[in-house]
This record gives sequence, C-alpha cells and structure tokens, in this order.
Amino acid sequence: MHHAQGLATVGRQLREKGYRLTPQRLMILEVVMAGKGHITAENVHEDVVQQYSDLSISTVYRTLETLRDLGLVTQTDMGAGKVEYHFAERAHHHHLVCRKCGSILELDSDLLDPIAETLFRAYGFRAEMTHLAIFGSCATCSSPQ
Repeated sequence: MHHAQGLATVGRQLREKGYRLTPQRLMILEVVMAGKGHITAENVHEDVVQQYSDLSISTVYRTLETLRDLGLVTQTDMGAGKVEYHFAERAHHHHLVCRKCGSILELDSDLLDPIAETLFRAYGFRAEMTHLAIFGSCATCSSPQ
C-alpha cells in the first residue's frame, strides 16, 4: 500500500470507529508506517516529540494501544520487557528470538498456517497468527562448541 493511500485508509477506519485522526495520532502512525520493521513506543516518542514537544510517552502508549485495538498496528512482545509495534499491512511475519545472544530471525507466516488450521480443527479456536515471537536458541548458540 502506498504511504499516502495507507494514511487515508487509516484515517477513514479511525473515523468509522468514532476516533479523530488528530495531528499527534497522525504523526505517531506515520512514524510506525515509516519504520522498516519494528519500533518501540520510546522510539516513536523520540521522533514525534521533535514536532510536538509537549507529547507525553503515556499518550504515545495510549495511541499505539488504540491503533492496535483497531487492528492498524500489531504489538509483539520481544521478551525482556521490550514491546515493539509494526504497521499491520506489513506484519504477517513472525520472529525467532534467541534468549542467549538476542539474535532475531524472521519466519514466514506460511510455516505457521498449519498450526492455526490445527487449532481450529481440534478446538474451534481461531488463532490470530499475525505477529508472533517464538523464543529459544539460535543455531549458533544451540550447537555443541
């Protein structure tokens, strides 16, 4: 999706759900959309506060939670208290996070689709497999030295 087109779509989705696309919300969303991958609330705040110096970190958190609840951004817990956000249009991938060295590998969502199907067949549960972090040990850390 083209950046300007994406913002117009998001603005419409916010209005349909009774939210205003305030300049601050727009800036927060633009920062997330411009990020090539993942971005923390603190990173967003650092960028936005340059234009809106009175914008608090709690406003950034609340806005990101609103955008998450609306399905416009995804939130992934990367472990060690680190939560990252990602524009939902580009979020259909997952991560393998090494607990030992901290390396992160991207995992294609196609590999997890069978798990979602199995969960639905076995339990009638519709898993939201949009953006997951799976923890373990990478090939380097798990191989015998």
